[in-house]
Amino acid sequence: MKYNQPVLNKLEKILEEAGYVVRYERGSFQSGYCILEEKKVVVLNRFLNIEGRINTLIDLIPSLKVTYEMLTVDSQKMYDEVMVKQT
Repeated sequence: MKYNQPVLNKLEKILEEAGYVVRYERGSFQSGYCILEEKKVVVLNRFLNIEGRINTLIDLIPSLKVTYEMLTVDSQKMYDEVMVKQT
């Protein structure tokens, strides 16, 4: 998998289609996800470079509740690729 903006956009799209909001915030915290006021929100450190953002999302996506059928065909392909990478 390449580390570029289009790949990052595809990973973010998977989360959006699964009902998550992706936010980039600054601070000294570990990247991850949280649920704020009954909303699904993924918060990433804004100071991460593209490679760090992609790696964080690749590590994070398998632990989230994603309804496969709600994803578009392109997102399903990327989701499959992420899931295979985790095994």
